[in-house]
Amino acid sequence: MTNWLRTKATYIHTRATTRNDSGQTAVEYLGIIAVVVAIVLVISGTSLGQTIYDAITSKIAEVTGG
Repeated sequence: MTNWLRTKATYIHTRATTRNDSGQTAVEYLGIIAVVVAIVLVISGTSLGQTIYDAITSKIAEVTGG
């Protein structure tokens, strides 16, 4: 192996084995859930939800020929 290739291989191996990223925390998951719940509540509490539903079912009917 050349010196450059050995240096690169060592660098990549070091970066791959010493990651400080430990994944999502419970707080981040709770934040995502809160945002999803808020969006669902807003959509279900307005006529926007029915409008979206009608548009989706209309497009499905167009595709399926029904």
